[in-house]
Amino acid sequence: MNQYVTGTMIRRLREGRNMTQHQLAEMISVSDKAISKWETGRGYPDISLIEPLANALGVSIIELFSGEGVVNTNRSFKMQRMKFHVCPICGNLIQSTGEAVVSCCGIVLPALEAESEDDDHQLRAEQVEDEYYVSIPHEMSKTHYISFILALKDDGYEIRKLYPEGNAEARFKISRTKSIMYYCNQHGLFKASIR
Repeated sequence: MNQYVTGTMIRRLREGRNMTQHQLAEMISVSDKAISKWETGRGYPDISLIEPLANALGVSIIELFSGEGVVNTNRSFKMQRMKFHVCPICGNLIQSTGEAVVSCCGIVLPALEAESEDDDHQLRAEQVEDEYYVSIPHEMSKTHYISFILALKDDGYEIRKLYPEGNAEARFKISRTKSIMYYCNQHGLFKASIR
């Protein structure tokens, strides 16, 4: 069942809500024997039951499929805890302010881990009046390019979307900027401190 919905997850969520198998079965219009089969790995819920099952267990469909509940302990939001997710299929950039299960194009997206700059991904920054002009001497072909550059500030962020065959450069207001992050479509997310 690890490739679909795990029986362990169903049992844990049901017991966490102090529900019997019979109570859960009544909520989604199946027999308690069906619930028992799912929880012991001897059967699978029909796809048409996934949404009602998730609702009855108080989780999202994505959490039910991933086998992990998400508890966001980030009660006092800080920009430094922000996480970014990039869809490898469509290129969507999705931002979360803490722990989250993020899905796009039918797949669950892991949070990107920012790496330090390396020899092939070096940021150049210079101050021009009240802005930082940043550039990355990087290939910008259709198959290998910098997808975006963002300035992470203590009160938000500014982002510049880049495109293949363009230049990997951007301008950001200096005020409140703490670091610059940029995403290579083949090598991932990089972070550079500019102060």
